[in-house]
Amino acid sequence: MFYCPYANITNNSYRAMQMNSYIRVSHASPNSPVVDVYANENLIVKGLAYKELSQYLPVPSGNYNIKVYPSGQMTNPVINTNVYIPENTVTNIAAIGVLPNISLFPIQEPITAQASGKACVRFIHLSPNAPAVDIKLTDGTKVFNNVAYKGITNYVNVPEGTYTFKVSPTGTDNVVLTVPNIKLSADNYYTIYALGLVGKTPALEAIAVLEPR
Repeated sequence: MFYCPYANITNNSYRAMQMNSYIRVSHASPNSPVVDVYANENLIVKGLAYKELSQYLPVPSGNYNIKVYPSGQMTNPVINTNVYIPENTVTNIAAIGVLPNISLFPIQEPITAQASGKACVRFIHLSPNAPAVDIKLTDGTKVFNNVAYKGITNYVNVPEGTYTFKVSPTGTDNVVLTVPNIKLSADNYYTIYALGLVGKTPALEAIAVLEPR
């Protein structure tokens, strides 16, 4: 495994060409309803359900007041907070936690493409009641180690192919989650998100998300 060389590195030529940043919003709060999202009182995402991600939205850098309401409502937001979007960045703004203690969790994505001929993949732990975990391949190769709640790993390079990942509490071989048949294509970025709840509904699961550049 090798760390991906272009993740989160600002490129001067890219900066000259593109002054806007981009955001998308993801719903990772397992007991929260479908939501609408407002930035500075303007509706930017409507009807976002648990496990869904919005499209990418171009935005100027700066401070934004973000309010999240149950869909169709505009009173008593479940989240009301301020988020700063830096210049020339791509950010996934994730709603995480369980009601009533939910919050926004900005997650930086790469801003440039990469051309290593391999895939780049990382793991983000967003299951609020799950312990720290290790992530291994089926042959026992450890890909990520001791990832706690809200932990974001570095990207690693892997050859193009189809992978099954096994998730275990750190330091054990007790597989609590299997992520099967994830197809990873060369020169693309992917994030595997752990979502849901251990022993509750919705159950612990993982989804693989392409981050196209």
